[in-house]
Amino acid sequence: MIVRSFKDIEGTDRHVKSESGTWESKRIVLAKEKVGFSVHETILYANTETSMWYANHIEAVVCTQGEAELTDRETGKTYTITPGIMYLLNGHERHTLKVKEKDFHCICVFNPPVTGREDHDENGVYPLLTEPEEV
Repeated sequence: MIVRSFKDIEGTDRHVKSESGTWESKRIVLAKEKVGFSVHETILYANTETSMWYANHIEAVVCTQGEAELTDRETGKTYTITPGIMYLLNGHERHTLKVKEKDFHCICVFNPPVTGREDHDENGVYPLLTEPEEV
């Protein structure tokens, strides 16, 4: 059994800040836990826009605080995301999240799990990283 808090991982290697400067993520469950998914608390900063494309992962996102406009870049359809709304990127959709005037807080679940070392590349993709096999 693992018990930890998001507060426990602040300032550790599980607390990742993007090179783009638009978000930070506290990765509370990672691939090394070997449970088949990862769980993160992510904050996207107010008045920012982040384009993403999880070509290698499925992601579910539940908003817990704030407001953002989610655009499916493949269809052009937009959605308003507020607390209690979930979106699931089950088709590897290219998408953009435009955060309104307050930080956008969400809980994210990834499959396959991330290692904690990922950041978006120039296409908005997380590379598919794995943990080394233990011998």
